[in-house]
Amino acid sequence: MQPLTKRQREILDYLHEFIDERGYAPSLEEIGRRFGLSSLATVHKHLTNLQDKGFIRRAWNRSRSVELVPGVMGARALDLPLLGYVAAGAPIEAVVSAETVSVPEDLAGTRDTYALRVRGDSMIDEQIRDGDLVVVEDRQTAHNGEMVIALLDRTDVTLKKFYREKGHVRLQPANERLQPIVVPADTVQVQGVVVGVMRRY
Repeated sequence: MQPLTKRQREILDYLHEFIDERGYAPSLEEIGRRFGLSSLATVHKHLTNLQDKGFIRRAWNRSRSVELVPGVMGARALDLPLLGYVAAGAPIEAVVSAETVSVPEDLAGTRDTYALRVRGDSMIDEQIRDGDLVVVEDRQTAHNGEMVIALLDRTDVTLKKFYREKGHVRLQPANERLQPIVVPADTVQVQGVVVGVMRRY
C-alpha cells in the first residue's frame, strides 16, 4: 500500500462518491471546483499521482476518463501527522513539520501514532530504505529487539533496533557495514516504536 497525502485521499474519496452517485467520473473542472483548485494542471498532477500509485486508471484525450481500480481502496485510512525526518544512519537533529499522511487503519496501531520520513540506509536489511515512511507508536518504553525512534542527548534522533545491556543501551543498525551506537542508558530516551513502513515508488 503506497501512502497518500491528505489531499490525494480527499480526491480519491470524492471520486468514489461521485462515481457511485452518477455512474461516471467528474471532469477536471468539477474536481478543481470541489477543492478550490483554480489550476487544471494541479488537478491533473493529483490524478497522475493517484494513477502512479495504482488507485485509478485514465484514458488519455477523453473527458471523464477516470476509472477506479477495483479493490485498491483496501482498509479505511487514517491521517497521521508527518512529524519530519528520522535518521537511519548517523543521528540527525529532530525536525518537526506540519504535514499529514494517509495510512491504512490496520497500520496505525492501538495507541497514538505518527509518521516519520527515513533518511539514510542503516536499516536496509530490515527493508527500510532512504525516503520510506515509518509509522510510529508513541511509546516511551521498548523491549529488546524492537525498532525504535531514539532521542540521544535530547537533540539527535535515530532509527535503530533497541537493546538494553548492563547499564547501557545498544542501538543496532540493520546494515552490516555500520557499527552499533552504544551509549549510557540515561542518555537515551525512547520516543516511539515502529509498527509499520510504507514506500513511495
